[in-house]
Amino acid sequence: MKRLLISLCLAVLVNPCVKAQGLSAEELTRATDHLKKTSAAFLASVEGLSEAQLKFKSGPTRWSVAEVSEHIAAAEDFLMGMIQEQVMKAPARTEPANLREIDDFVTVAIADRTNKIQAPEPLAPNNRFGSTAGSVKHFKESRAKTLAFLKDTAGLRDHAIDSPLGKKLDAYQWILFLSTHTERHTKQINEVKADPNFPKK
Repeated sequence: MKRLLISLCLAVLVNPCVKAQGLSAEELTRATDHLKKTSAAFLASVEGLSEAQLKFKSGPTRWSVAEVSEHIAAAEDFLMGMIQEQVMKAPARTEPANLREIDDFVTVAIADRTNKIQAPEPLAPNNRFGSTAGSVKHFKESRAKTLAFLKDTAGLRDHAIDSPLGKKLDAYQWILFLSTHTERHTKQINEVKADPNFPKK
């Protein structure tokens, strides 16, 4: 019996399929690079814009660059709060899943702006950061916390909850969702800037 227990303990230590699945170096690098890339693209999209350019709207129901920037910054907090308070406390997946396939699906589906979706009320712009500079500052601070969470948190693959994409997503996939959400709305900013009536300065 003692030998059997020792054998089982050794098997758990050497067999990665037995223990909880951690992130591979490739997965960590992928998410880290994605977060840094989408952050840089967003910051570049608002850099050097005048007040007139930041406040320009292409229509009465359209968001300005300032409003989209605020939404991006607010969504970072909202999604990270959900990941920490809901996803990381949820049970593991019960159904079989191709994790890499779902990872790829998240980054494609969220970035696609073919179908526009109205933001939930808590994420609608209300000038909560006081200015676009305030939104950018808050975003930078929040994104740094997201990167630290990704790097320092164990078990990101061990919990999953339902998502608007019709699939259960684990915490790692929700981080990809968050990062791609930034990409999605950076595209929206660039759409505003491409409007023929966008102020020249």
